[in-house]
Amino acid sequence: MQGCTMRFVWFLLACLATSVQAEDRVEVDVELFLAVDVSRSMQPYELEIQRRGYAAALQSAEVQDAIASGFLGRIAITYVEWAGAFHQREIVPWTVLGTQEDAARIAGQITSHLDQGMRRTSISSALTYAADSIEANGFDGLRRVIDVSGDGPNNMGVPVTRARDEVLARGITINGLPLMTQDEGIMARWNIPDLDVYYTACVIGGTGAFVVPVTDWSEFEDAVRRKLVLEIAGQPATLWQAQVRSAAPYNCLIGEEIWERNRDIFALP
Repeated sequence: MQGCTMRFVWFLLACLATSVQAEDRVEVDVELFLAVDVSRSMQPYELEIQRRGYAAALQSAEVQDAIASGFLGRIAITYVEWAGAFHQREIVPWTVLGTQEDAARIAGQITSHLDQGMRRTSISSALTYAADSIEANGFDGLRRVIDVSGDGPNNMGVPVTRARDEVLARGITINGLPLMTQDEGIMARWNIPDLDVYYTACVIGGTGAFVVPVTDWSEFEDAVRRKLVLEIAGQPATLWQAQVRSAAPYNCLIGEEIWERNRDIFALP
């Protein structure tokens, strides 16, 4: 009898702990992970454009209206800069975005960060890091989205398609913001001219996944704003899907192959 009583007590305690954990979690319309490329191929002024572009877009009337029109009227967001396989830095930790005041606070966190770029490009590691972060945060979103930007293909870490498929299996959508500004200089040799097609074939996936290419830095803020509205509102983006769709098979290891051909420039091991 005593054993049955103790088991019942442990059962109640377990249920209470589960209930408390559930109550501690915050329900939101979207859990949105902003994964922003700061690899060494990005110039300092480009990093500044990115940070100010995201800050302005988050505070825009269009994004605020999209948030307010959601079922709960709030989203959870984090802003993380990434480069190589072991280079991710959290600029804005997971936080609720539901008001203009929230947006201003988050924008201030983004624009006050002045660190320089980091080496290499590992989209695959950024995706895995983002998915782990989403599953470990204290939010329950009706949708879970990774918004990844980048100016080149994956050239470090596991193949990007493997990481993408693992993330999609966890029920997370991946959208892309390929930066096709094609800057000149030695770092340009790691770029590819059809980065939008690469992102479509090798990076994005999940329900309603899409890309918004940026071909000139003057377009950046507007592109981010439109992309955030679509992600927050959960609207289809067939326009951008159609622009980059390719029926031919794509070599998703092109970034790794380019890196191997050019690694002697810096006498890399």
